[in-house]
This record gives sequence, C-alpha cells and structure tokens, in this order.
Amino acid sequence: MRVRDLLAPGAPRLRLLAAEEELDRQVSGVMTTDLHDPGRYLHGGELVLTGMLWRTGPADSERFVRTIVAGGAVALAAGEAEVGPVPEDLVDACRRHRMPLLAVPDDIAFGTVTEFIGRQVSADRAADLAALVDRHRLLVSAAGGGGLDAVLDLLGGDLDLDCWVLTPTGAVIAGPADRLSAEDRDQLVRAHLGAQRQRRRPPHRARLLTGSYSLLPASATPEAEAPLADWVLAVAGDVTEWTTKRQQLAENLARLVAAERQRRDEGRRLRRRLADEVLTLLQRDADPAEISRTLYASSAMAARYEIPEPKPQASDGNWLVLSAEGTGLPEGAVRAVLEEALGGTTDRALVAGAGTGAVVVMPAMDTAVPADTLRELLAPLEAGLGSEGRITLGVSAPAPEAGGLRGALEEARHARRIAGARVGRVCVAGPEELASHVLLLAAVPDEVRRAFRSRLLDKVIAYDIEHQADLVRTLEAFLRSDGSWTRCAAQLHVHVNTLRYRIGRIEELTGRDLSRLEDRVDFYLALELA
Repeated sequence: MRVRDLLAPGAPRLRLLAAEEELDRQVSGVMTTDLHDPGRYLHGGELVLTGMLWRTGPADSERFVRTIVAGGAVALAAGEAEVGPVPEDLVDACRRHRMPLLAVPDDIAFGTVTEFIGRQVSADRAADLAALVDRHRLLVSAAGGGGLDAVLDLLGGDLDLDCWVLTPTGAVIAGPADRLSAEDRDQLVRAHLGAQRQRRRPPHRARLLTGSYSLLPASATPEAEAPLADWVLAVAGDVTEWTTKRQQLAENLARLVAAERQRRDEGRRLRRRLADEVLTLLQRDADPAEISRTLYASSAMAARYEIPEPKPQASDGNWLVLSAEGTGLPEGAVRAVLEEALGGTTDRALVAGAGTGAVVVMPAMDTAVPADTLRELLAPLEAGLGSEGRITLGVSAPAPEAGGLRGALEEARHARRIAGARVGRVCVAGPEELASHVLLLAAVPDEVRRAFRSRLLDKVIAYDIEHQADLVRTLEAFLRSDGSWTRCAAQLHVHVNTLRYRIGRIEELTGRDLSRLEDRVDFYLALELA
C-alpha cells in the first residue's frame, strides 16, 4: 500500500499535516514506539506510530524526525490522545525532512491503524503471490513439475496462511501435517463431501474447535467420479471475508492443486493398465508365472526403477485381494476412491475396475489392511454418499504367492457379499467371517431372508409397538446370555419373574419354544438379518 491509502475512503480518519508531495511512498509495515531513538529498530518502509511521549520540548521533534528518516521510515503518524494536538515544531521538522505527517485523532486507536495497514499490505502480497501461484500452475501443467509443499510453505511464510491438500479420506497430500490433527482432517473432509453431495457452491466453510476453515475442491477427474475422489484444499480462515485479491489467491491455488492432481493421474494410466491385465489373468485362471511377471513389472514401476528381465520369483510373497462394489454411484467412482484411499497405504496397490466395481491386488508385506482398518479408513466417505449410495468391500486372507491369487479373489468376493448383507453406507467384511453363519446368510436371496425374518419377528415387533413391552430387546439379551435366566435378568435389571413373563409372551406370539436349541438358532439368525 501507499501512504495516500491512509487518507482514502474507508481508511481510519487521519489528517495530513505535512509533506503532501510524498504520499506515493510504499508502506511495508508499522512500528509503534515512544522511544527517543527508535532508528535501530527500523528496517525501512515502516509507518511510525507514536504517542509523542518522547517530546519534552521543540528540539526533541527535530531529533526524532531525523532519526526515523535515517532508519528508512516512510511516514509518521502522531496520536493526539496523550499529549493533545500535534505541535507545530513537529510539523515543521517533518516539512524540512519531507516526511509525511499524519495526525491520529484521540478517538482512533493505534490498533485500528495497524490492522488497516496489515490488511492492505497482506492484500498486496497476496496479489504478488497469486501471480507466482498462477505461473507455478502453468509450469506444473506444461512441464510436469510438482512442488505443492514449496508453494504452501511460501504462503505460510509470507502471508502466515496455513493451507493443506487432503484426500477424501483425510490423508495429507501437502501442507504442514503436524498443524492439523487427524480428528480435524476427518471433520474437514466430511464437511467437504457433505457440501459437495448437497451441491453447495464452494468455497465451503467449516467451523471446528481449532478455528474456521474454507474448503475448495481440487478436481481433475471426470465429473462422473466427483466428489468422492476429489482432493480438497483446506485454508485456515474464512475466504469469503477476505479481500478480492486474497480470494483470487485461494482460487489460483485450488487450480494449481487440480493441475498437480491431473499430472499425477496421467502417471497412473500405465499402472491402471497393469492392474486390468492382472485382473484379466486371474479371471481366466492364467499360469501363475504370467501373473507373477505382471506383478513384478508393477513393483518395479512403483519403485521407479527400469524394468529388467522378468524374474517371477521377485514378486512372490503375501498378497491381499480386495473386492469392492458401489451402489448408487457413477461408473469409475469406486476405483478412483480406492486409488486415493490406498495411495497413502502402499504405492504398490493395483486397482482394477469396470463399471461400479473394483478389485485391488496389493502386497501384504508392505501393509496390513484388516477389515477394521479399512472400514476406519473409508469412514469419512459416508458424508459424500446419498441416501441410496453404498460402498461394500471384502478382504481376502493373504495369498502366499501369485498362484494363490485366484482363490484369494474368490474369497474376497464372498466376503464382499457378506458386507453387502449388512446395514450401512460403508461396509467391510474380512476373511475371518467366511467360516461364520454370516456367509450362509449372504448367499440366501433377499426375498427369502425377508420372509424368514418376517415370519419370526413381525408379531413380536408389532406387540412391542402397541404395548411398549421391550420384547425384542429381551429376546436379544436372552440369547446373548445363552438362555441363563439369572444372567439375563441381571443384564436387563428386571426380576426373573418379569423375564419369564416376557419370554412366555414371545413363545405365545410365535409358537416357538425358547428352551429348544433349534428355535433359539432360528431367532438368532432372524435377529442377525434384522
């Protein structure tokens, strides 16, 4: 900003007293002082704010002005709150040294002047940085360069502006990760996905306990795959309250991030082809040596090594297979989501897919991905799924070598069917459940499961609704207690006679006998289906 901006409409009500011809000087900051000799603390370009407590006589004015001129100050603002109107000897000294002199009325706080200058200077720096960001974006697009962390560091250093680039599952792509907790990242991506699902116009705002944030999508994927696979630019503060120049900086930064995302996605094309080839080989039960060669090629590419002669044994080891399906999602969405979610877990995951499904082949030696971990990893995506949207995923047990991947794929698909039988928007099942009754339930057609559940529980549920009898909860507790009257009564905090009455009522309504193992099993399965 320039000195004359302090006299423009919207600025604090300052009065110009001297050196009108010097108002085009550039202001780079503010120094507030009442020292007799502040020159050693000046770096050049400051507006000096003073309450004039250093003045005991006319000679002090000449000495003070000479000192700040030598220090590189560009203007002097004198407050009238402490010693009254600005004395003529100070006005004369400023005229002699061509130092712009502004009077600060007693009802204007120094803090108001400092805040005004800070906003103006930041806006000017933002304009310069916006041009820099724009140039960097073009460089990234044209030459394939990276450097998101460098740009965000620059913004943090010059503008004290914290920014992060996050995946839709909350992983940090760029930015100071130590300054944003995992809980905050989770809340931010959920707020972003929810706003995108509701088609709200960005920037989206999120208010957390740690402060306010603005969220801008950084999408370089086809519109059909957004927003579940988008990166998000999170900026500390409310962008809508910023100056126009500073808002342009945020928009340019979002475009830069999108360009970097596009560059990264271009690099994934070969990897996608390898993943599709591996899936094709598994589906036609190809020779394990051929599968192993393809896996080795993907491993070498991930390590950015030149691929030498194939060595099938180099890729042998423990491999996991994941089978996923999206419901109510566009084609390609699940594949893109898993690429983002697993990208931070291992750079050797091969994600193949067609339509609304996807299959992942990844080395278990690099990372363990049990069902619970995967469920937690994908949990933020729930905010971006509509009422009909679901992602179901099954995980195989580790396959000891490439030859075992065909069986692992079938195992993952069976586990996915178990996940599909559950209630929830993101459901995951692991190999440990394949020996459970849940596998049998998942294989039963939906209409058969609904009829079985209805035949056993509909009358009990209707009785509960009409009489508030709590029979369903009593039945669940009775089965969990293995039919023990005392343990079940203690768990429900009721008398044993009350419990016997409720169980008797369930038996009357259903025609079943809960002392028989067969009937207990039927009730247990019906409750599982519910």
